[in-house]
This record gives sequence, C-alpha cells and structure tokens, in this order.
Amino acid sequence: MKAQGSVQRAEVESTRFATGFDLDEVVRDFPALGQTVHGRRLAYLDNAATTQKPLAVIERIRQYYLKENANIHRGVHHLSQIATQAHEESRRKVQHFINARRASEVIFVRGATEGINLVAQTFGRQRLSAGDEVLITAMEHHSNIVPWQILCEQAGAHLRVAPMTDRGELILEELYNLIGPRTRLLAVAHVSNALGTVNPVGEIIRTAHSAKVPVLVDAAQSIPHLGIDVQQLDADFLVFSGHKMYGPTGIGVLYGKTKHLESMPPYQGGGDMIASVTFEKTTYNELPYKFEAGTPNIAGAIGLGAAVDYLESIGMEHIREHEEDLLEYLQSSLLELPDVRIIGNASRKAGVVSFVMEGIHPHDLGTVLDQLGVAIRTGHHCAQPVMDFFGLPATARASLAFYNVREDIDLLVHGLREAREVFAS
Repeated sequence: MKAQGSVQRAEVESTRFATGFDLDEVVRDFPALGQTVHGRRLAYLDNAATTQKPLAVIERIRQYYLKENANIHRGVHHLSQIATQAHEESRRKVQHFINARRASEVIFVRGATEGINLVAQTFGRQRLSAGDEVLITAMEHHSNIVPWQILCEQAGAHLRVAPMTDRGELILEELYNLIGPRTRLLAVAHVSNALGTVNPVGEIIRTAHSAKVPVLVDAAQSIPHLGIDVQQLDADFLVFSGHKMYGPTGIGVLYGKTKHLESMPPYQGGGDMIASVTFEKTTYNELPYKFEAGTPNIAGAIGLGAAVDYLESIGMEHIREHEEDLLEYLQSSLLELPDVRIIGNASRKAGVVSFVMEGIHPHDLGTVLDQLGVAIRTGHHCAQPVMDFFGLPATARASLAFYNVREDIDLLVHGLREAREVFAS
C-alpha cells in the first residue's frame, strides 16, 4: 500500500529479489521512507536505534483508538472485551513468533531494558547472596550492565565480565572458565548493538546449563534479523523491544520459563497483578498478569502483534537472506574507502557496521551525512565499555533493515566521500 503524499524513492535496483518478497512493495509500506530530508532522498540507516513502522502497524493502532479504545480485563462491556481479546491475541502472536511453550510465558514490558531490570530485581534478588557472581560479556549494552551492577551492589555480589578479541568476538574459552560454583546467572547479548557480532548463544546456554547456571539473552538486536526459537535455544529468559522490530515504542517482551516466573515475586504492585487484596494480605494473580501491574500499553501491545503479523507475512528467512546480502555490500563498500576503518570484524554479523573515518569525529561525520539525507547513528551507542576497549570516544554506525536497498549504501558512501572533501578543505 502506498502512503498518500509520499515522495517516490529513487529507482530500487530490483522489484523482486530471490529472497521471495517484492522490495518495491515493501518500501511503499513504510511512509517515512518516502520523504525527503534537506531536499535529499532519505537513506535511513539507523535501524539498530529504531526501525520505521509499516502502514499495517500504524493503521492497527489507529483502528484501536478509533473503535476499540477501552481498558482491558475485568470489563464486561463490549469495547473492553474487544480490546482485551486484541491484547491477548497479540500475546499469542508473540508466543508463536518466538515459539514459547505457553502464552503465559510472554510478559509485556516497556522494552528490553525493563525486562532485564525485572529479572534482576526479582529472580536475581532471590538468588544472590554476598560473594555470589553474575556473569556478563565485554560487548553488552548498558541495559545489560547497569541492572546487574545495581543488583550486585545490593547483594554484595560480584560482576564478572567475559572478554572479547580485537575482532569483536567473545573468547568463549575464557567465558566458560568464568562460570564457577558462585555464578548465579549469565546475561549475554545475542547480537552486539555496537559491533553487529552474532554470539553463539545456543552453545553458551548449553555450557552454562551444564553448570546449572540460568541464562538471560538480550535479543533486542537479533529479533528483527534472525528467527528466534526460545525452546530450541533453551533460554531461561529472553528480552526484546517492539520498536526495533517495526512495532511501536514503549512496548517490549520478557520471555521466561514458567518454572522461573512462578517462583519470582512481583516486580511492581498495583492493579491487575492481584487476585485479591485486603489490608492484611494480597494474593497475586496468575501468570502473566502477576508482572503486569496497572493499565498496560494496550495500543502498543496490539501494534506489536501487527508487527509480528507483518514480519511473518514476509518471512524471517527471506529477511535474513536479503539483509546478509546488504551487509556484505555495506562492508565491502566501506572497505573501498582507504580512510575508513570498520570496528568489529566478527566472522558472523547481523545488520550493524560501526566505523571511523580518519581525521573526522563521528559526530561531525553524522552531521554532514544528515545534510545529504543519510541517517546514521554516532556516539558510544550505549556501549561505552566497547568504545573503551577499542580506544575510541565514539563510532559512526550504519544499521540495516529489510527495507533498505543498495542505493542507501551507495548514498552513504557518496556522503563519506563528500565529508572527506569538506574536512580536507
């Protein structure tokens, strides 16, 4: 469907890829991609920060507010029942999308960050005592560092960090050597937001489980690129954010195994997380509602369900194949520029390339590119320890989505050449 008033993008190099979806049609599904920025065709390459939203998601949220707006659960009137049905249907869609055993293992949260904090302050607080350990890795996002630091400070526990190589790959042997008798939880990113590295989380989980250590997977950067099967991974917990997978902001998911969720205390108190309340005692609700206090982000959950529908209509395998082609083209194009250095050269990457350009600060580079219609991210990407490891204050980061085309990358490379000339003069 084509957005009214949108500016048609310049020629897309192929109307149908071997990957099996019509790229022209997909591009038209995203109204934001049809606009101009500073008089230039927009090349949006900041997808690791947030993705654009398809019309199917926008219209579904609009439909909720137009005709279905009501608070959910416990309401007997028609609109409340319709809204409740739509909200819970979205939960079931997420369940099937990640292949959870039960819909009750899908907890709606504000995003991956809240999901990690929830686990830290419930499951983590139950298990940690003075001298215990939480294990993370050197390439984590701040959201998978700070909650564990807070927890360790509260419990008198220790935070251990598994190292990585100059290529941006985990040193697995050293990670496994850090798993010891006092390790109470391992938290690891599936895909690094700063480097694009795809970590072998299946192998990591199996090794941790052999030592009876539960594992939380931060899937914020993998959920839009890779098909995820939580049963196959055997993850104890997995978190992701809706806005990075073409859904709305302010909604995300914590997946947890039933045995863990049932044993965990509530994260927040309030409406809908209770079965009964007296001044003497409160009885908590069943899963998943025990962790969903207060009026939830109903529109957000419904929009997330629409995003899942959209992704499944295209097929995660098709998305992966197209993005792998784009990633190869992006990296090879950047390597043709002699003054550009890619940061992180892992053997397996997904959708993210960080780089620096000799003599130009990443923030200045991003400003020049913006004037040319090219949107990238510059800074430390909420991964300051990664920047410290590479001895850099910041990088420029181009990140891909399945609606990107090679022309977007060509515009980026053209912009980098122009930036070189600007700062050389």
